[in-house]
Amino acid sequence: MFKDYNGHISTELLLNAGKWRFCFPGIDKYSGFSGLHCASLFGIVGMVTSLAEVKGCDINQTDCTGNTPLVWAASNGHEGVVKILLGRGGIAPDKRGTWERTPLWSAAYYGHEGVLNILLGHKDVNSDAPDINGRTPLWGAAEDGHEGAVKILLGRKDVSPDRPDKSGRTPLSGAAENGRGGVVRILLGRGDVNPDKPDNDGATPLHYAAAKGHEEIVEILLRRDDVDPEKRGIYNRTPLWSAASYGHEGVLKTLLRRTDVYPDAQDVNGRTPLWGAAADGRERVVKILLGRDDVDPDIPDKFGRTPLSGAAENGREGVVQILLGRGDVNPDKPDDNGGTPLHYAAANGHEGVVEILLRRDDVDPEKRGIYNRTPLWSAAYYGHEGVLKALLGHKNVTPHALDINGRTPLWGAAARGCEGVAKILLGRDGVDPDIPDKYGRTPLSVAAENGRKGITQILLGRGDVNPNIPDKDGATPLYHAAQEGHEGAVEVLLRRDDVDPEKRGIYDRTPLWSAAFYGHERVVQALLRRNDVDPNTPDINGRTPLWQAAADRREGVVKILLGRDDVDPNRPDKDGATPLHHTAEKGYESVVEMLLRRDDVDTEKQGIHDRTPLWVAANNGHEGVVKALLRRKDVNPDIQDINSRTPFWQAAAVGREGVVKILLGRGDVDPNRLDRYGATPFLGAALYREGVVKILLGRDNIDHDKPNYSGSTPLHWATKNGHKRVVEILRGRLQS
Repeated sequence: MFKDYNGHISTELLLNAGKWRFCFPGIDKYSGFSGLHCASLFGIVGMVTSLAEVKGCDINQTDCTGNTPLVWAASNGHEGVVKILLGRGGIAPDKRGTWERTPLWSAAYYGHEGVLNILLGHKDVNSDAPDINGRTPLWGAAEDGHEGAVKILLGRKDVSPDRPDKSGRTPLSGAAENGRGGVVRILLGRGDVNPDKPDNDGATPLHYAAAKGHEEIVEILLRRDDVDPEKRGIYNRTPLWSAASYGHEGVLKTLLRRTDVYPDAQDVNGRTPLWGAAADGRERVVKILLGRDDVDPDIPDKFGRTPLSGAAENGREGVVQILLGRGDVNPDKPDDNGGTPLHYAAANGHEGVVEILLRRDDVDPEKRGIYNRTPLWSAAYYGHEGVLKALLGHKNVTPHALDINGRTPLWGAAARGCEGVAKILLGRDGVDPDIPDKYGRTPLSVAAENGRKGITQILLGRGDVNPNIPDKDGATPLYHAAQEGHEGAVEVLLRRDDVDPEKRGIYDRTPLWSAAFYGHERVVQALLRRNDVDPNTPDINGRTPLWQAAADRREGVVKILLGRDDVDPNRPDKDGATPLHHTAEKGYESVVEMLLRRDDVDTEKQGIHDRTPLWVAANNGHEGVVKALLRRKDVNPDIQDINSRTPFWQAAAVGREGVVKILLGRGDVDPNRLDRYGATPFLGAALYREGVVKILLGRDNIDHDKPNYSGSTPLHWATKNGHKRVVEILRGRLQS
């Protein structure tokens, strides 16, 4: 049992119980947790004694948590076990465990004074060894409030009472944050402890005590002349700022009794303690601060926002009422973007705050904020129906006020899909549902583009909504829905007989063209179900939906279109290239094969410079496409382009060795066919294409010396252009 305790069922039961400090999330294997570890954990002195005597027992072995038997014994205050282990030869009394903590660290943290004294009596124990966070045993004892342990450690000359951790925080800082009054007094009784030492963020012990609401500790620290109550911490905030923000009234009052505390000290964002308290809804703190003559209730932050604005944004009704009860608070003060408290309350859906503000005669409900938007615009955009109704109930509110882009509140609601808001606005007599923005786009257009099916249905249910209004690029609502792939909106629009599915948008593209371009298969199918949709309508470049889908490898769309008899697979663009031309040139083998399954696909159609699909595939070295085309019986592999060059000639000239071999393997390819300048394919290859030259030299039916019309032979051509390797190969052949 002693040798194999880590595999014993009792070990698993204990570790799975979840009742011990040593249980760590994610540890499901107990490798290394030996009988000695377990006995040390539970303080079984006799068993520890026996196990430690077992031959081969490693008393410094770490378990699955990284702890040694000594760490377990020290953590749980088992003095007898600690003495036994320390008495063994070879013991490493400072071997670190979890979080790099030594046995002494754990004893100090858990306040085991007896164990602490035993360990400190060992010559090899470092009394100030920090853990993974740079915190010393004193730091741990101070944080957990173990006064006895703190006194023991402070009695050592080798313990630094002010040693900071990696964050710059001292033991006093940890004790202050956790409300350890006794420890704070002990530490402050030392002459070598700095009571005002800031951490890496600038926060002092007073900051931490104030933020956590430890009134007693705040009072202790403030009795010190060397504690600065105005020292700035993280975000340039004072202890008062933190106390106000967290709602610690007692701490706040204690700090305000100091004559050297400025109650309006602003943080990095220009926000005062009142601002922080107002934003967080700390009503009592707000009242305390407002009860002072030296607190300005309307100081804006660096964005121009007042405490009232912060309270309104966060829906702090009580604070809003308190602030509005002051005669020196401007309830309609705009920030740097023009946003008033009403704007922020409306945008965030705080109906109660909105109603409070609207009861004020000095609040303008139509004031423009960011992007020239009214509070109503923001409420509509974010879907706050209750706020919307409250605003619409005000006599001075216009339901169709345009923002900087010429967009109405209805436009904003349609864009976001706020159906309830849309219904409310459309129920108003003064709301025009078809007002376009400065780009010519209507609420229906943006609803369709964003796939807001419900809004689209609501708008189309009106008799005064034009479903075909184009924007400045000519795009209709159907065009936008099709382009974005919103099948639901497309189907809703197509149910209308007055929707023109062929209306052209930007670059003369139809809705079907755009859907095909972006690969929206279900939208393509929905559009094709309309009898008035022409599947061959080209764009400004003469490209049909099939052409573009093939060019973009939208195979699903290509399959759908090729399945229709009324789709012309041979319609060229304005440069004369058919879908087959383009896909062959790009090497889109799978799309080429799909096109070739149509019997009416013209494989011989010549495009720009009279080049066939085979020619362009050969030119670009797309061997798979070349093979696919050559499987068609109607493909003539020797058709010449405008320069009388065949696919073989071109493949040889540009060094497409694989294509050259494929074409040479056919009996119907003339390997000596001249171009318009009288040059053979071999002469074309002789310019630079060493690999092709070697292939052609191995063929008996190739004329290797035939000159062009200017009298230049392949050897002359290669010599003239400085291709030494080809020259060497050709001369070697002549010499042989």
